[in-house]
Amino acid sequence: MSLKNRYDFVLLFDVKDGNPNGDPDAGNLPRLDAETGHGLVTDVSIKRKIRNFVAMKHDQTERDPEPGEKRFEIYVREKAILNLQHQRAYSALKLDAEPELETEAAAEEATPKRSGKDKKRRGGGDSVDKARVWMCQNFYDVRTFGAVMSTGINCGQVRGPVQLTFARSLDPIIAQEHSITRMAVATEAEAEKQGGDNRTMGRKHTVPYGLYMTHGFVSAFLAKQTGFDENDLELLWQALENMFEHDRSAARGEMSTRGLYVFEHESELGNAHAHNLFDRIRPQVADGITVPRGFADYKVNVDTENLPAGVTFIRRIG
Repeated sequence: MSLKNRYDFVLLFDVKDGNPNGDPDAGNLPRLDAETGHGLVTDVSIKRKIRNFVAMKHDQTERDPEPGEKRFEIYVREKAILNLQHQRAYSALKLDAEPELETEAAAEEATPKRSGKDKKRRGGGDSVDKARVWMCQNFYDVRTFGAVMSTGINCGQVRGPVQLTFARSLDPIIAQEHSITRMAVATEAEAEKQGGDNRTMGRKHTVPYGLYMTHGFVSAFLAKQTGFDENDLELLWQALENMFEHDRSAARGEMSTRGLYVFEHESELGNAHAHNLFDRIRPQVADGITVPRGFADYKVNVDTENLPAGVTFIRRIG
C-alpha cells in the first residue's frame, strides 16, 4: 500500500569507547566539526547500516552477494559492480542496449556526432524508464534512498523518498588515541629484524562517549514515484531501531539506538514545518553532570503538548 502521509523523525544514538565514523582523510580519526568540536556521522554511514540490516533480514549479505528476496535486494553493497546490476534490468525486461564503447577513440570513430556526455551510456528513452521502474521494484535501497544509475547501461536516476542529515553530537567530543600491540608479525623478514620478539605496534582512535542526533524525512510524493510503501516504511523503522545490534566491531565500541521519535502528518503535503517538530525533542545533560560518559547522564525532554493540527507523535524507542 502506497504512503498517504508525510513523516519527519529524530534518531538518537550513542557511542562508548569507539569510533562511530572514521575520516579516511584524517588518519581515520572520528569525524568532527573543526570549529565547535562536535562529532559528526555522515548520512552515508547511517544508510550503510540500514542497508546491511535489510540485507541480513532478507537473505542477502555482503559475504553471500547472490540475489536475495525479491523487492529487498541491495544495490549499493560491498564489492558490487553497479553496471552489472543495470544489465540485469535490461536482461529481465528483454530490452536492447547499444554496444558499449570501451574507449574514447572507439566512441569517436563509431559515432563521431555523439556528445561526450553520452558516449559510454547504453539505453535510452522508454528503455530507461522501464529499467528505472524495475530497479525500484527489486532494490530496497534504490526505492528508499534513490540512486544515480546512468553510468554504463543507463537506468536513469531516482530521487528517494527517505533522506537523512549528518548526525551531530550534542556536546563536543574528544578523540583519544591508543597504542595497541599485536604479538605477531606478518613476515619472516620482520621476525628476523626483531630477533624473534615478534611485536607489531598500531594505533586506535576512540570517542569516550558521544550522544548523536540526526533528522530524517519521508516524502509521500516521492514514495509514489519509487513504489516505497507501508511495508518498506516499517522495515526502515526496524532497521533504525536495530541496526547497531548487528554491526558490532572492536573499532566501533558500543553503539546503540537510544531514541526514535516519529511525527506523522495527516496529509501527503504535511501539516507543519519539520524544524518546528524537531525542536520538540530536546536532549540535554542532566543536572550535576559536567562530563557525560553514558546515556544516563542525559535527559531527553519530549514536548508532545499542543501539537500542530494533523500531526501525530509516535515514540518508537526512547
